[in-house]
Amino acid sequence: MTFLVRKKRLGRRTFLRGAVGGSAVALGLPLLEAMISARQAQAEDPIGDPIFGLFYWANGTPWHAGHGAEQAVGTDLWTPAQTGPGYAPSELLAPLAAHQVSVATGLEPHTEIPPEPPGQGDGHMRGFMVAMTGDRIRPEGFDHPSHTLTVLRPTMDQYVAKHDDFYGDAPTRFRSLEVGVSGARFHDYGHWNAISYNGPDAQNPPIMDPAQLYAKLFNVPDDLVALGRRARLIDAVHDDAKGLRQRLGAGDRARLDAHLEHLDEIQRRLELTSGTCEMAPAVPGNSGDLVEQTAIVAELLAAALNCDLTRVFSFMLTSPATTHVFGNLGVPDGMHKTCHDGKWESVRKITLFQMQAFAKLLDAMAAYKDPMENSLLDRALVYGVSEYGEGYKHSTKEMPVLLAGGCNGAINRGVHVREPGGNLCKVHVTILRALGIDCPSYGFNGGETTEHLTGILA
Repeated sequence: MTFLVRKKRLGRRTFLRGAVGGSAVALGLPLLEAMISARQAQAEDPIGDPIFGLFYWANGTPWHAGHGAEQAVGTDLWTPAQTGPGYAPSELLAPLAAHQVSVATGLEPHTEIPPEPPGQGDGHMRGFMVAMTGDRIRPEGFDHPSHTLTVLRPTMDQYVAKHDDFYGDAPTRFRSLEVGVSGARFHDYGHWNAISYNGPDAQNPPIMDPAQLYAKLFNVPDDLVALGRRARLIDAVHDDAKGLRQRLGAGDRARLDAHLEHLDEIQRRLELTSGTCEMAPAVPGNSGDLVEQTAIVAELLAAALNCDLTRVFSFMLTSPATTHVFGNLGVPDGMHKTCHDGKWESVRKITLFQMQAFAKLLDAMAAYKDPMENSLLDRALVYGVSEYGEGYKHSTKEMPVLLAGGCNGAINRGVHVREPGGNLCKVHVTILRALGIDCPSYGFNGGETTEHLTGILA
């Protein structure tokens, strides 16, 4: 590919600017050839910096004998039959096959479980904490009967976002973005409402409303969000875009036009879902169609990543111990109750559906490509995890771990690593080293390890 190199390059964080109703707005731009230096254009190394994402779904996977004798009532539909590269996806991993997701099976928490206060071994809580932080629950303030708990340290998304080795002295506009889809909650307080923590009792609530996320990303003032289709952001930056187009080569003009058309289409879809009536109707019942909702949020998130508005995100599909009702699958009760009622087939259908939603996020990231034909997913490492292995008896054995994306070549794709009883914190070491973050070891209170997942880290 021949790149048009100009004496004066565009800045990587160039924005299209305009005004709606007298208020300033700004739209980020994707990577263009005009932003690439001659040295970068000739280099073999990827141009884009790595991206880290956290994808979370609730209530683990369908139980089987690997979790314990009491759970030996179902078939293992999660673990691939083969290990190593090029494994054949299992039934529940089939929706992710197109993206060659690497998977680690058999891992479990190795952190200590203090005897006081009692209940700190509950899988809902212990598994979540180790998967997200590499540490146990904070004993101080923990109360098992009321399910009150917090972390001892930041979750992985915030650890990465605030590490000097990741952003250095040039952070993006948002160090991280926290988004979610399902609004169903086991409790309306604390740990059950968010998966991202800055530290003890310091949660980062996810943005659940796509319109609110759109407004946050593209500088839409709060008083204009309600204007719906009357506030056309693409129209607002039209003059600035027209001036920029005159400075770009043919390839960049096509990328700019495609970017604006895509954002305009997202806004059009938001308008169709929000309506234009002055008197809004009652909120409808939960349809359970997380896949459609995920697709909209994923497109917005991918647009933000493509414009370098952030390089770190957490995506909470369903909250810990979710009570989401998957009525579209013929499941009448919330998922948490469905698990404890032993409805294995219902949990199988729900888990498969949640993996289909995960695939929507990966699809959106794979669709964006830079002038070097590298996709966002090529640059990214997305850590997919749940709070335990299964929700019937809260087993933390066989924790589900997925690593999607190539992380600029630092992650081997399509690899299955199996280590029964292995330390879950090996995943954190693998992630940090792939992202270029200095990591001699990771894990705390019995979970410390210097080892990464051999075969997945390139």
